[in-house]
Amino acid sequence: MLRNALEPWHLLLVAIVVVVLFGSKKLPDTARSLGKSMRILKSEAKAMKADGEAAPEATVLRTEQTETATERPTTPAEPTPPVKP
Repeated sequence: MLRNALEPWHLLLVAIVVVVLFGSKKLPDTARSLGKSMRILKSEAKAMKADGEAAPEATVLRTEQTETATERPTTPAEPTPPVKP
């Protein structure tokens, strides 16, 4: 069914529509900003992956700390006096 979904003339048609919509003057700026965004995304993904591999003990300690913090009893707040109309 989708065996020949993207033929060369489909890609040409998409390119023409993009040029008409954005104009030839804005295309280099758009491509440049898209490239910067992709570089930032890649570097952030690498950093997150490195953080995940480097410090699995830190996440275990953090979860233990949050579990003990939630188990602490809380002091009840002082009751507020009723409001008279």
